[in-house]
Order: sequence, then C-alpha cells, then structure tokens
Amino acid sequence: MTQQVPSTEPELAGVRNFRDVGGLPTVDGRRLRQGVLFRSGHLAHATARDAVFLSSLGLHTIFDFRNAADQKLEGPDVALPGVRNVNLPLSDPADGAEFWKMVRDGDLDQLRTILDDGKGAARMVASYRSMVRTRTAEHSRALHAIAEDSVPALMHCAAGKDRAGISIAVTLLAVGVERDAIVADYLESNAKHRRYKVQRSSSAQSAYTPEVMELLSPLFDARAEYLAAAFDSIEKNWGGVDGYLERGLGLAPETRERLRARLVD
Repeated sequence: MTQQVPSTEPELAGVRNFRDVGGLPTVDGRRLRQGVLFRSGHLAHATARDAVFLSSLGLHTIFDFRNAADQKLEGPDVALPGVRNVNLPLSDPADGAEFWKMVRDGDLDQLRTILDDGKGAARMVASYRSMVRTRTAEHSRALHAIAEDSVPALMHCAAGKDRAGISIAVTLLAVGVERDAIVADYLESNAKHRRYKVQRSSSAQSAYTPEVMELLSPLFDARAEYLAAAFDSIEKNWGGVDGYLERGLGLAPETRERLRARLVD
C-alpha cells in the first residue's frame, strides 16, 4: 500500500475534515508539494482561533462547492482577509432538498423507503458518476484557476468528503498522483474526528436508534466504491484520464504542465 508522508495536523474546533494534501506520491516518483492544496468541510462554523490558523496558511483562493441550500442551512464561510472565495456549486440547489429534510427529521419509515436494501449506497454511487459526467465546467474552472495563480488553495463542500473529494481527486489525477494514494487520501474522511455532523431536526430518541444510524451510514461514509464509480465514469465517457482532462475539462498540455509546476515538487 502507498505510504503517505506524515504531517502535523491541527485540531480545528469548528471545521471538520481539514488536511493538507501535500506529500502524496506521483507516478513519476515526485510528491505533491506541502502547503499548496488543502481540503476540508465548510468554514461556516470556524472559531476565531480556527480563522487565525486558516489565515496563517497564506491562502489565495477558497473553492466552495456547496450549493445555495447548503449555505442556507450552514451559513456562509467565515471571511478571511485577502482570500478570494469562489463558489462552484457541484449540485443543483433544489436537488435532494426534500431528501435531506427527511434525513434531518429522522423519520424511520421514510428513511427505510429511500435508503434500505442498498438504496443509500446506490444513491451515492449514482451521485459520484453524475458529478464527474455533468460538472466538467466547474472542475475545468477550478483547475485552470489553480494553473494560473490560485494557490495555496483550499477546496471544501459541506462535509469535505463527496464534492470536495471528487474535486481533489480530479486535481490529483491531473498532476499524476498515484491512484492508490488518491483513494487512501479520500478514505481519510472516515476518521471519527473528520466526519460530518448532520443537523438533526428531531431530538427524539428514535432519531438516533442503531437502525437509523445504519440506514444513514452510506451517506456519511467515504467508501472506495464511490470513488471507483467516479473513475469508472471517466473511463466510460472519455476513455481514460487523458481524454477526460483534454476533452472533458479542456486542459491543454501546457496547462497541465503549469498545474504540475504549482503543485508538485
């Protein structure tokens, strides 16, 4: 298994799933540069101390992949002086709004209907495939921005797992990071201290039963099969990573070289 470079990770009180992606190995024996590409959950609940730490990173751009519904639920990111915020929603604001209301309400009968018998995992697999196939413009914009001047950069969504996970994976593919290392970094989102805390509307004991939590687990897990579905979508729609980057995202060879110069030692 690919070994990652150990790094000191801060304990942020109000930001989940933060990490520096630096240190990951590339297929040509190099490594992703430390301190240029970060990932996390949303920054809406960052404490003052969290904001001081985030400001110390020298960030140029924060890419926020949340949609309007997410931002209404969680709030806007904290403002960091001198940092550009770019909102690139990777899902439609209306898509899944009623679904997530059911999740927050914790109604067991409804949850069984939409998540039981593997339907939760199937929903996640379909979502990952769709994000790769239909959100090429957003991923193209992020990668072109990074190639030009937008580093150090932080990519985040709500939990920092799915939308940010795919966007980080796409970025890492573009600069030649080893596939096993991309998957290993993605699976780091399963650590207990990283996992997203869903806001539950119901305080009833029934909303937190083992059955409810089991039904919800596919939504909050980072599973290798989900990322594999994204990679499979790349293969089926563009014939591989090179075709995806060139035809899907419009990345010219010189743009990929600039990306590597920004991100890889």
